[in-house]
Amino acid sequence: MKVIKTKDYADMSRKAANIISAQIILKPDSVLGLATGSTPVGTYEELTKRYNQGDLDFSKILSVNLDEYRGLDASNDQSYHYFMNEHLFKNVNIDKANTHVPDGSEPDSDKACADYEEIIRSYGGIDLQLLGLGHNGHIGFNEPSDEFAKTTHCVDLTESTINTNKRFFEKEEDVPRQAYTMGIGTIMKAKAILVVVSGEDKSAILNEVINGPITPKVPASVLQLHPNVTIVADEAALSKTTL
Repeated sequence: MKVIKTKDYADMSRKAANIISAQIILKPDSVLGLATGSTPVGTYEELTKRYNQGDLDFSKILSVNLDEYRGLDASNDQSYHYFMNEHLFKNVNIDKANTHVPDGSEPDSDKACADYEEIIRSYGGIDLQLLGLGHNGHIGFNEPSDEFAKTTHCVDLTESTINTNKRFFEKEEDVPRQAYTMGIGTIMKAKAILVVVSGEDKSAILNEVINGPITPKVPASVLQLHPNVTIVADEAALSKTTL
């Protein structure tokens, strides 16, 4: 693992955007694995800024998102489809036909997951996968478990994840209880992985991810086994980590 320490959230966002920008410039038809949540928002703002300055061209980029709430369609303003459109897709020249998020409106979970794996396979896999890090060590919606899930699957969200995400919804009961997510195996097949982490509230779990044992109880710990992982984290997030 390569760890890049940044001063603060804004610095983290710029440096993460540098890495993604390099990928886009060096391979204009890259397959980007994208993430949602609050942490990558600054990175998407930086990428938009560079697009507006004429430095980036998204016209040949293909994208696959990590996850989506089961039961929400793309028009729901809490869906990750909607999130990606608001924070990146509508702001750059990416072809919407080349952007993919698991189909939360598909009630048949086996079909939704198999279809998504086929999309990723048909693209030849992911060149660069962007990840955030959950307070319990989840990546995508791969929650702490007794085993690492291999492929895209339907997952029951833990109480801690529901509590973290309820701030985005009007009422707690509106938070979906299930999601479709790329599996750990799917994520680990990406050629390169970029993890963005910010804030002191992530410091304990980030130390476990970097220095702790590899265990499905801390899903992101499996990243220690990947040959090309870069973690970009601010000083607060790294305050409990010995490098």
